[in-house]
Order: sequence, then structure tokens, then C-alpha cells
Amino acid sequence: MIRSLAVVGTGLIGTSVALAAARRGVTVHLLDASASALRTAELLGAGTALPPEEPVDLAVLAVPPSKVADVLSEQQARGLARSYTDVASVKAGPERDVLARAPRPAHFVGGHPLAGRERSGPLAARPDLFQDRVWVLTPSRLTSKPAFDRALDLIDLCGGVPTVMQSAAHDETVALTSHAPHLMASLVAARLGGRSPVSALLVGQGFRDATRIARGEARLWTDIIETNAAEVAGVLTALQTDLTELLTAVEDLSVRDPRNRARSRRNLTGLLERGIAALESLPAPLAADTVHVDVTITARPGELARLLDTAAGYGAGADTVAAPVTPHGGDGPVVIRFELAAAEAETLAEKLAAAGWDVVHQDDVRDETGPALVGAPG
Repeated sequence: MIRSLAVVGTGLIGTSVALAAARRGVTVHLLDASASALRTAELLGAGTALPPEEPVDLAVLAVPPSKVADVLSEQQARGLARSYTDVASVKAGPERDVLARAPRPAHFVGGHPLAGRERSGPLAARPDLFQDRVWVLTPSRLTSKPAFDRALDLIDLCGGVPTVMQSAAHDETVALTSHAPHLMASLVAARLGGRSPVSALLVGQGFRDATRIARGEARLWTDIIETNAAEVAGVLTALQTDLTELLTAVEDLSVRDPRNRARSRRNLTGLLERGIAALESLPAPLAADTVHVDVTITARPGELARLLDTAAGYGAGADTVAAPVTPHGGDGPVVIRFELAAAEAETLAEKLAAAGWDVVHQDDVRDETGPALVGAPG
């Protein structure tokens, strides 16, 4: 059980970890080179800026990937904690550096919570940021069981879902699922620069959805990409091949050449269908950070319109209906499923229930069983 915690780095992730732990009664000590960020996190109630009088149970290194080994070595030399973990989104390079340079590498286990926001800094932190989100641990060949167990305790405190991976496999995966998408979002967003002000009036939800993550802090993301450069380059190379094929198809369609038109249309449709199929194959919790709200209504004319009008007042339009109505036979009741971000779903469920609708919130029926941990230190 963790009774005391140190968080080194009070940005979005570090402060969110601190807030979650503090709300569970853990004594949290905050460290940051930025006096402003440190003071802000302290004022938020994330912990105290006073140094601990004795080693804490666990120190969380919320620093860029390239800084993990240096900060770990520094904090181990001063005896900050009994065990250490980090939250960087690249694992293999930092692990190699830790094994080569850290005074006590057995007291460290790599970690990466798959949670974040487009905003950065302590003011963007939330104590529920990691609730039901995958949190990867990448123990090295030297990681001790006490260090691993304390990291598991931290994940439990924060409401995360622990998963164990090898560091290289982790980096290969996030290059595709996180790092390359961030670069693609930035490229698309940058295309808007320099255009006339009128262009901004035509920016729809599709553009905003596709580019939301491009708001991430540029220097941090430069560090992330550099630390995982080889894996990201591999993904970009594959995307370059796909983009070349796509460009050829679109150019053929633009000149309306009847000789190539049918083939190019097939290629374009095939690409779009492959994307849809890949997304539909994802497990529901990973496909989007959403929660379901099911509302049972009677099959009377106008009843669905009345529900949608009510839901729209709480930010849930018709576009948030994630599944078609589900009949329960004949003219009996039907179920309408809304799919929203967790906070919005909770508000919608409360408001609709208060208005008299028959509501089932996904959180009310959550499966409490967790995944098995494979590869944990013995």
C-alpha cells in the first residue's frame, strides 16, 4: 500500500497523478524546476512543495522520455523514494539508459498511462484522467517485485487498468497508435496556416476532430518523436506508400480519365473501407474514450424526437446516438444508446433520469474483472 508519493514534474500527467493519489489519502510531495507550475499544482490541492523528511514509498517521474534516466539517477542519489516509475510515452530508450546509468535500476519500473488531453500544464490536470484507462508497465530484466507491486498500487489508486508489455513492443505499438497520428494531425492543422480568414469559417467538426491532438506541447512532442524516431519512421514510411497510392487515385479522379476512373474509385473505396473495418475491430473501450447511456422509450410516434430534444439541452445531439434503436418486440419499448465522453455521459444520465426517462448508465453495469498480468516480476 502506498502511503507517501513524490511526483517529479507537475505538468498535466504528473499533477493528475498527484490529484488522484491525494484524493485517496496519500501524502504527496511535489517537485518541479518550474516554480510557477509547482505552485499551481500545490494550489490545486495536488500535494505539498515541501520535501519529504524520509524516503517516500514511490516516486513518479513525470518528465520527457529523454530525461527519465538523468532524473532517476539524480533522485536515487538523494534517496527520494524506495521505488520509482515514470509516465513517459517511450520506453525502450529510457530503459536502456536506466540500466546503464541509474544507481539502482532494480528499484525502477517503466510506466505509461494511455491518457492525456490536448491541453498541457497543471491547470489541465484532472484526478479522474486515468479512470478505466490502460496503464502499461514495462519491467526490465532487473525490476524487483517490490518496485513492480508499488507501481501496481499507484495504478489502482488512479483507477487505471494495468497491462504489462516489453518496452520494445510498447514503442512499436505507440508509434502507430499515438506518435504518427500526432504528426499527421499537426500536418493537417498546419495546412490551415496562411489561408484567408474566411477559411476559418468553414472549419467543421471533422477538421477539429482530426486535428484536436495537434495542440500538444511542441517541445515535449519533439522529445517524444526523437526518442522513438526509428519506430515512428517505420510507420511514416508505410503511410507514405499508402499516401502515394491514394494520391494516384485522387489525381486520376480529378482528370476524369475514363480509362483509370473505375480502378481509382475502387482503390479509394477500398482504402476507406479498410479504415472503417480497422476501427470497428477495436475493443469498445479503446475505440474511443466514451461511455454509453442507454435510454428505454415507448414506441410511440414522436417519442424519439422528444428524447432527442431533451438530450440536446444537455449537449447530446442526434450525432451522439451510437447505435440504432433496439426493438423489444412488436410495439414494445426500444432502447436508444448515446455515446459520449465519461463526464458528459454522467451529466446526461443524471439529467435524463431526473426528467423521468428510463436510463441505464454504462458505469452502473461496469464489469469489475480486470485483465491478467502477463510477464510480471516473480
